[in-house]
Amino acid sequence: MDHIRPPKIHGRGAQSARVPDRFGLGQRELDGDWRDYMESLTSLEGTPPIKLRTTVTDEFPKTIVSFNSSPDIPFDRSINAYRGCEHGCIYCFARPTHAYHDLSPGLDFETRLFAKPDAPRLLRETLARPRYRPAPIAMGTNTDPYQPIERRYRITRQVLEICLETRHPVTITTKSDRVLDDLDLLAALAQRNLVAVAISVTSLDPKLSGKLEPRAAAPAKRIAALGKLVEAGIPAHCSVAPVIPAITDEFLEEIIQAAATQGVRSAGWIALRLPHEVAPLFREWLAVHFPDRAGKVMSIVRSIRNGRDNDPDFFTRMKPSGVWADLFRARFKLACKRAGIGKARFTLDNSQFRPPSLDGQLPLF
Repeated sequence: MDHIRPPKIHGRGAQSARVPDRFGLGQRELDGDWRDYMESLTSLEGTPPIKLRTTVTDEFPKTIVSFNSSPDIPFDRSINAYRGCEHGCIYCFARPTHAYHDLSPGLDFETRLFAKPDAPRLLRETLARPRYRPAPIAMGTNTDPYQPIERRYRITRQVLEICLETRHPVTITTKSDRVLDDLDLLAALAQRNLVAVAISVTSLDPKLSGKLEPRAAAPAKRIAALGKLVEAGIPAHCSVAPVIPAITDEFLEEIIQAAATQGVRSAGWIALRLPHEVAPLFREWLAVHFPDRAGKVMSIVRSIRNGRDNDPDFFTRMKPSGVWADLFRARFKLACKRAGIGKARFTLDNSQFRPPSLDGQLPLF
């Protein structure tokens, strides 16, 4: 008898909740009776959707600013107000971090979230340290600071309020037009050259984006948000990220042109990365949504990562190599030239910083 494919997970990027084996964690398997019941509902018209609810747990870490000395990224400190991300981007390189909680980098990452309501207080304590030296704080480097639960928690906004109060530079990377909810703070920071915002655009096809990043803002909304940031005088950057061979690379030129029409003068691209558990999750996603080209996609991915699903090495992990990588670079460079987008660099001002007092009151002198 032919095997019946399990029903697709509706509205989510990952298609399973397997936990990683690199930590020796116990594996999860679907209950047999439940699977039989769901398969019995399968009909010629399609499979029934499986809907999962999102849960949020408050987390209370001892610190909120993470410092790093990586040679591959342009910042040395970051804040992640949330752990896990409801956007559900199947390619998200942050998925493996959920394994540290004995949770699945798959469905758990996008349905079992953690919020850090103490982030503003912890940030204030960090900035008040006598030996603290300011440099841009990056937000959105691991999980999106403007994912849906931000509308309720407003942790990102509170962090921005402290940055404005202390004149501390900050950068933001997001896939959501919800960033416009804080346009007032961003404009005030921009007037002092204290902020830059990058919005990631993966494709211009809303149906494809609905499969890749099911709960992120539609591509058209992201492009429009870039325009509103530019209009408000906020340095805006369009990040074509990630570029997925044979899936999203066809949109590279169109995205650059669309950003340029909104007045954006800075753009960049990042090739798909598949660290740790992201690789099998992405393969699973390909098997569900693009079985006809799964082999081709992974073949190109390996060709730009020195024959591996992912290159984890410092100095090379962010620099894909090979013919396909060279082709993407050439296309991106030509697209920017045609669109009139140069090599804009945002250098934020560290000199205005003034340490806060722990009671929230600034000194008079």
